Amino acid sequence: MILSALLTSVGINVALCLIFFILYSVLRNRPSYADFYIPRLVAEGKFQREDEFSVGKLLSSVKWVKRAWQPSEDELLANSGLDAVVFMRIFTFGLRVFRFAGIVGICVLLPFNYMGNQLNIDFTDLPNKSLESFSISNVDDGSNRLWIHFAAVYIFTAVVCYLLYYEYDYIASKRIAYFYSSKPRPGQFTVLFTFLVRSIPATSGRSFSESVESFFSEYYPSTYLSHSVVRRTSKLKGLMNEADKVYKRLVHVKSKKHPQQRFKRAGFMGLFGRKVDLLDHYEKKLEDVEGNVRTERASISGKEVPAAFVSFKSRFSAAVVSHVQQGVKPTEWLTEPAPDPQDVYWPFFSASFIKRWFCNIAVIFACIFVTVLFLVPVLLVQGLTHLDQLEVWLPFLRGILNLKIVSQVITGYFPSLILEMFLSLVPPVMIVLSSIQGYIALSQIEKSACIKVLWFTIWNIFFANVLSGSALYRVDVFLEPKRIPELLAVAVPGQASFFIAYVVTSGWTKTFSSELFRLKRLFWSFLKGTLCWKSDEELEVPSNPYHSEIPRILFFSLLGITYFFLAPLILPFLLVYYCLGYVIYRNQLLNVYAPKFETGGKFWPVVHDATIFSLILMHVIAIGIFGLKKVPLASSLTIPLPILTLIFNSYCRRRFLPSFKSYPAECLINKDRFDQSDPSISSFYDELATAYRDPAMKSGRYSEARESSSSPLLYGAHR
Repeated sequence: MILSALLTSVGINVALCLIFFILYSVLRNRPSYADFYIPRLVAEGKFQREDEFSVGKLLSSVKWVKRAWQPSEDELLANSGLDAVVFMRIFTFGLRVFRFAGIVGICVLLPFNYMGNQLNIDFTDLPNKSLESFSISNVDDGSNRLWIHFAAVYIFTAVVCYLLYYEYDYIASKRIAYFYSSKPRPGQFTVLFTFLVRSIPATSGRSFSESVESFFSEYYPSTYLSHSVVRRTSKLKGLMNEADKVYKRLVHVKSKKHPQQRFKRAGFMGLFGRKVDLLDHYEKKLEDVEGNVRTERASISGKEVPAAFVSFKSRFSAAVVSHVQQGVKPTEWLTEPAPDPQDVYWPFFSASFIKRWFCNIAVIFACIFVTVLFLVPVLLVQGLTHLDQLEVWLPFLRGILNLKIVSQVITGYFPSLILEMFLSLVPPVMIVLSSIQGYIALSQIEKSACIKVLWFTIWNIFFANVLSGSALYRVDVFLEPKRIPELLAVAVPGQASFFIAYVVTSGWTKTFSSELFRLKRLFWSFLKGTLCWKSDEELEVPSNPYHSEIPRILFFSLLGITYFFLAPLILPFLLVYYCLGYVIYRNQLLNVYAPKFETGGKFWPVVHDATIFSLILMHVIAIGIFGLKKVPLASSLTIPLPILTLIFNSYCRRRFLPSFKSYPAECLINKDRFDQSDPSISSFYDELATAYRDPAMKSGRYSEARESSSSPLLYGAHR
């Protein structure tokens, strides 16, 4: 890619960012858009609807940037939880890393790269020169200037490792402090009094509930408190969801002012079928569904699953039980810490040990299939970055491709845009795959999907792109590990221009359009409203999609670390992304997203491991680059660097990772002693006995929607 094509891409994306910024700033405070852009404030009653619109309000509409910047970390912690703090620490970490990298890369390395003679640069036609002119490829073979790059790699690695250690230590201490500050309430993440036991052995003449009561009363008589057996409620939940939809439609119909608006066709989208009075139609339908719910609920008591939530009188007792083998057979009485009640993922409790094992194998093959399938858009994108290949494939476009502005847009903007469109389909797929692996918590599913999306992105966006073309088919190279650094040293620098454009398109514009302006959700909402689908939906406050956003941030971090000494021109674009992301995601956490679960900062080890991988990758490429540039001594002296980095990583894992897997006994015992002096602890025990009941088993009512409904039923199933 030439410099003018990159500037074209940057210009297009900057213009789009400004448009989205202005539109969002204007629309966010409009009453008709408040439910969409600040749903959390609306749900919490902190937004005052004002219909007047004045020039003063228009000018002050950009103050949201200041309000997002101002809250302290403690305020963010109280408002959104520790996971939100850890999420923002990723941006803080990235800003610190690439601020240092930017100073060294732009002020030191880039001038040395540009002043090289390897590519024979013509300074009189700079806009039409390849971006490789600013990379290490332009440094002369055997030049002593390469020792500057060698020193930069060592210094940069030391700085990143220091910052990694500091962040790991800081978040680990925050995790302990957050644990101590929490109160023993079932709705909080510190419900460590409870664990889940699965694969309960079947006993003739006894229900699973009786088996659990007998087992834990016998072996833990002084600390056992209560238990709640899981039941098969999939059919009941389906009926509850159907009743919930009918109920909301009924409420919407009753809210209409004009009676003639109640008459509509009963078929699909109100376009087919006979005309009916929707009020009578939905009342009769709700009655039928309620009858089915009563029938199913009456028969559900015998549908026990060999799984139960068992509660103890102290955190320490529950922790000991959940980490000790309970039965003689290791596949029976399987225990693990229970998630928060609102974090429980109910559908997969009936799965046996064998079924979960087979599902895990199936998910592995499914991930491989999705990864291979994604190579198709990658090859398409690489064809767009090389116009000569595109002209061979599509010769009838040769005349259009010869136009300068067209070629600049196609090579500079379209490849990263197309790749991002395909990549947006991956996170939902990974969520589905993770949900069938047998996890019992939504947070576990999201963390597993986060890891899958991260490694999928690294392979398909980074490796598949840099190894595309002839290198992709050189399988023999991977059979000789010694040649891998050489292969990467040849392939990676050549893709620097593509990844710079990718940072601008996927980082800048997507952050503004998809995250801040919520373009896709806005379009979908508009489409539903146009087609008369939007009728009865309650205000929905979403949660932060960690499984899709964390891999994106970490992938940009990988690009910055990898290209730090290869093509430092990427660093200013990354710094802009991290600055934008810091402000925008703070705004979203405060105004849009509400926490649905709390892991206590367990996403940080994923960040740490991904950063270590990025450093190792940089070292391998450096070994190959110095070898290709005929500085064998520098190549040899770089070999200890990945070894030292792995030793550092091993120390960090031993030092910090255990406290992220479970809380230390010292903390559990101290917290238990403190809670014993709390007068509300007895009421907490009473609440704990019913905290882990399946939501489908909780009774409620919809009588406020229709006068004929007088018996309690169904209320709260969707809450």
